Amino acid sequence: MTPPLVLRCGGRVVGRYVHRPELEQELSPRPYLHPVRTLGGVAVTELMPEDHRHHLGVSVAVPDVEGRNFWGGRTFVRGRGPTGLDNHGVQRHGGWLRRTAAGFAEELSWTADDRELLYERRTVGVRQIDDTAWVLDFAFMLTNTTGRPLSIGSPTTNGRPGAGYGGFFWRAPKNGRLPRVFSADADGEEAVHGRPADWLALAGDDWTLVFSGPDPWFVRTDEYPGVGSSLAARGRLTMPAAATVTRRIVTGIADGRLGRDEAAALARAMTGFPHRSLQTQLPVTRPLNSTTAAHD
Repeated sequence: MTPPLVLRCGGRVVGRYVHRPELEQELSPRPYLHPVRTLGGVAVTELMPEDHRHHLGVSVAVPDVEGRNFWGGRTFVRGRGPTGLDNHGVQRHGGWLRRTAAGFAEELSWTADDRELLYERRTVGVRQIDDTAWVLDFAFMLTNTTGRPLSIGSPTTNGRPGAGYGGFFWRAPKNGRLPRVFSADADGEEAVHGRPADWLALAGDDWTLVFSGPDPWFVRTDEYPGVGSSLAARGRLTMPAAATVTRRIVTGIADGRLGRDEAAALARAMTGFPHRSLQTQLPVTRPLNSTTAAHD
């Protein structure tokens, strides 16, 4: 396997990015961050756990891109349920646009059956907040390169209620007490799952993650600890030919089990993290179109 890119913050290694993984096809091979650690050295990601082997630390994973599975594992089929299909796609690293110990930008090709469906430009950056917390800024731009309309779905759009996952996904470690999940005004998985929130916190025994992003949140704590964004939470996301979908998720990673006030303070500190525009600050090696995709 190609050596991972090491990310450093405050003089400490806080993450490793595996951009050319060697994985089984049924896992929907894709780049991932693992392990990600707090400044105190606590691991806050899980890789290929027994309960869901296709969970790969921090990654971008989508279960239905024109019927192709870029999430891994089984595919939810209407009327049949979770079904093993030979429909797994691959995200292939195409090259670096920028690469340092404080972050990177890269090009990716989302391919299935030797045919590209999406071209991606991804940027990741890190910044220290204080001695106990740092920020991971993760943004991705997906462009439809098929020459025709393309549709993104989820198990929910295919008939499974409450499973609108697909997009940015963070698999947290499963150890100790169940993590607490909460937002500014809600507590517990049932209260926060499937809803947008300015920020969302997942707090383990000795670590806390605070997420900020635009989509409804996909949240699990009882079955396994994980948080993701939902590109197709309720309806399919339609991308016209050459259309682009852009998302940015900023995550605060802190030592200790934070309460609501502390998590809110971390969320406020995260808003000051500078972000380099994917489209204007990086060299363009392939043509992009800023057409906005829409939900059906």
